[in-house]
Amino acid sequence: MMGRYALYGCSLIALTTAVSAKAQDQAAGTSPAAPSAVETPAPAVPSSQASAPGDIIVTANKRAQSLNDVPLSVSVASGEQLKARNITDVADLAKLVPGFTYTESAFATPVYTLRGVGFYDTSIAAKPSVSVYVDEVPLPFSIITRGATLDLERVEVLKGPQGTLFGQNSTGGAINYIAAKPTDTLEAGATVGYERFGKFTGEAFISAPLSDTLGVRVAGRTEQGGAWQRSLTRPDDEIGDKRFSTGRVIVDFKPTSTLKFELNVNGYIDKSDESVAQYIALTPLANPARAGALNAAPRALDNARQADWTPNPKPRRDHSFWQASFRGDWEFTPDISLTSISAYSKYKHNQRIDPDGVALNDYFYHTTGRINSFSQELRVGGRIGPNFNFIVGGNYSKERTRQRDDNSFADATSAYQFTDTFAALGVTGFPPFFGFTDRDKQDFTNKAVFGNVDYTLGNFILHGGVRYTEAKTKFQGCTQDDGGGTLALGYQTVLNSIRVPAGLAPITIAPGSCVSIDIPTLSPGLRTATLKEHNVSWRAGVDYKPSRDVLLYLSVSRGYKSGSFPLLAASDNAQFDPVTQESVTAYEAGFKLSVLDRTAQLNGAVFYYDYRDKQLKGRSISNPDIFGPLERLFNVPKSEIKGAEIQLDLRPTPGFNVSIGATYIDSKVRGSFVNIDSYGTTRDFGGSAFPYTPKYQIVIDGQYNWALSEQLGAFLGGSLTYQSDTIGALGPQTSYPYPELNSLQGLTIPSYALLGLRAGLETEDKKYRLSVYANNLTNSYYFTNATRITDTTVRYAGMPRTYGVTLSARY
Repeated sequence: MMGRYALYGCSLIALTTAVSAKAQDQAAGTSPAAPSAVETPAPAVPSSQASAPGDIIVTANKRAQSLNDVPLSVSVASGEQLKARNITDVADLAKLVPGFTYTESAFATPVYTLRGVGFYDTSIAAKPSVSVYVDEVPLPFSIITRGATLDLERVEVLKGPQGTLFGQNSTGGAINYIAAKPTDTLEAGATVGYERFGKFTGEAFISAPLSDTLGVRVAGRTEQGGAWQRSLTRPDDEIGDKRFSTGRVIVDFKPTSTLKFELNVNGYIDKSDESVAQYIALTPLANPARAGALNAAPRALDNARQADWTPNPKPRRDHSFWQASFRGDWEFTPDISLTSISAYSKYKHNQRIDPDGVALNDYFYHTTGRINSFSQELRVGGRIGPNFNFIVGGNYSKERTRQRDDNSFADATSAYQFTDTFAALGVTGFPPFFGFTDRDKQDFTNKAVFGNVDYTLGNFILHGGVRYTEAKTKFQGCTQDDGGGTLALGYQTVLNSIRVPAGLAPITIAPGSCVSIDIPTLSPGLRTATLKEHNVSWRAGVDYKPSRDVLLYLSVSRGYKSGSFPLLAASDNAQFDPVTQESVTAYEAGFKLSVLDRTAQLNGAVFYYDYRDKQLKGRSISNPDIFGPLERLFNVPKSEIKGAEIQLDLRPTPGFNVSIGATYIDSKVRGSFVNIDSYGTTRDFGGSAFPYTPKYQIVIDGQYNWALSEQLGAFLGGSLTYQSDTIGALGPQTSYPYPELNSLQGLTIPSYALLGLRAGLETEDKKYRLSVYANNLTNSYYFTNATRITDTTVRYAGMPRTYGVTLSARY
């Protein structure tokens, strides 16, 4: 297998090299400017080297620097590069960034992992370990990040803990999207595209100065159509249509040369079909004799387009998001500036999810909720003398989330289990049991102060940073009867069968009431709790820079992710216990080298993460054991990550670019960690690798542009992404209690490689461009998640081969 993937990569490089050998020279482009209050221009270079990879300007340290001067592992791509690679969502960054993985969770909350650090929780209030920003404005929950990729100047992906400058919840890293800004002259552009399965995309922008001090930029994008999965039981029924529209307005006001303001108003509406799973094996949660209809349901194997879902209501989203941010920068001396960033956002969530992979109602999930978020950052930064750079400031944020989940599973074995349990207790005549409701509300408050300094001493640069954070989370939640009274009466019957023999008074549970139980008192009710935490994130490092083309660095840092309350189907109120904050202490050594007369850039790093109290979803058994293994969040006391990465960017001739990146990650739980796996077996997971963490990842991309005439040029490019196998739960698990599952390797996510090609024409002045492309050219069957959903084990398949055409114009 690995040899075949290596052949793909060699073929890709050979193809672009062959085109290069016979192509004509053309002029190189320029690097984008950095949007910073204190501009630090890149060093001037000869025109023949203007496209050198190390000349890119980034703001990874919240000030403008050449990428070669940043002592961090940073992956950068311009807006044009993102469009060329068809990257339109945070999830697509796996095409660009080795070490980054995206997981389609069973309940539609995206999960981002960077260098093995991620947090798999599916509630809308789940804060990721990889934080996402747009122009340094935080998007604190991964569920609201879908519109972040609109009309970009570039994206910067910072690897490793970023707690000192980007705050807690950045233990894995930070993704900062830089939006394209208003221009000094009138500019406009539009792109339309059509793709296999009937997907249409349209994007446009207009940017203009309204006066000498005022500029505006308006951008929008829509995606419509594209249903690509077919029902196994209803051949004419398809799912997967996009109905997503997003827009942004940016207004810049520069009343003086030292004072500027920026207002950014953006939002999106998402009414797309929800992703559906592929049913691969029957794994009944309760009495297998009750699973006859499920056992007869067709399986979906090795064909990405095969799936099934409940036809009515259809799994679909109805989300809306809007955000307003206001930034002010004042250079009160030539070298020091004051920056204020304020933001408010509002998100409404309405989603129907069918994760079981069958047309039956084994498990159907309707979730509604909302998020309100406010954040404020105030900082002072700049330079004192030629050798000292600093940033000091503070953050305040307040978020409020509300969520309600209506769960139904009329055809599940657990629904029959309640009837069987009642009969065993001598109680008959219960109406059918169809489902229950989970609900919660959470309020988050965070306060922090931070500082960061860089001091140049000859060829050495010393770095130091620290942040103190206080966090408070208030939680209320429970699992409750859906209003029909069946669940309430069932819990009342079960509890009284225990309470009365124990000498406790019998209880009555009203329809629609909380049923999750406080075990010590054997009574149901609402769970309320408050989690207060504080921590000190820090970073220290030293660089050695003997020339502008060589950077060697050593660093050690510690970052924290705040504790979290879950929202889940809870029989025992202890299931709502929070996990406490996790920490990562990262040791890293790296280099950045411009070589071959600055036509090549070679970056590399080795790292070791000491991971404490990793947050993980597992299972436990309540006391007394009434309902069997129950989901909960846990802290894994000790774990570690060892890794290395390499990145090579080549520009051997004008117009010819090749990028090769690879990451190696070895993750494991240290010591003993006893828990219950997805199928109810108690195991010691000591030595297990992290879920969704492939050991190897490779990203290769190449493109050549050449002139066909004085007015017309052409380009040809391609990409290859590869990741080795991983697993959809803490593992490995070598055997399962279900023969059907053993033959399918259970929850293993096998290795896969994806090959893409692109080609097109563009005018010499770059005004018009026609592009054709193909993704997953070899039509590989792959999936990004494998998990158990009540009675079924399912996969979430990636898209099959797609191809399309885009046409763009710019003025």
